[in-house]
Amino acid sequence: MKYWLFKSEPSTWSWDDQVKAGAKGTNWSGVRNHLAKLQMMAMKKGDLGFFYHSNEGKEMVGIVEVTREYYPDDSDPTGKFVMVDVKAVKPLKKSVTLADVKATKALEKMSLVTSARLSVQPVTAAEWKVICKMGGV
Repeated sequence: MKYWLFKSEPSTWSWDDQVKAGAKGTNWSGVRNHLAKLQMMAMKKGDLGFFYHSNEGKEMVGIVEVTREYYPDDSDPTGKFVMVDVKAVKPLKKSVTLADVKATKALEKMSLVTSARLSVQPVTAAEWKVICKMGGV
């Protein structure tokens, strides 16, 4: 299993929206960065990811699961980009902020710190464990 971080602006698609999508979940579309596209193409059904509120809040608030591996993003007229489907698994008991991540030595090389603008990012198993502990899950 691999781990990921999915960024979304809460005014566009929030954790509450993701939860409301239910067990079926929803597609994660609209990614227009080639490195993020490659990350999505590496995802496997059952992989887990943190749901991160970007710009507004700058915090991890929940855990999602990949329920469908990559397929063409129907919102992309060029046909170059892909999407995956994700469903909400559970909220973090305590949100983990970007400031918390930056203040944690074990997370100093996390993609969230080193590639801050990337909308879909890998998370190592060690980082996953630390953040889950910080988030109370």
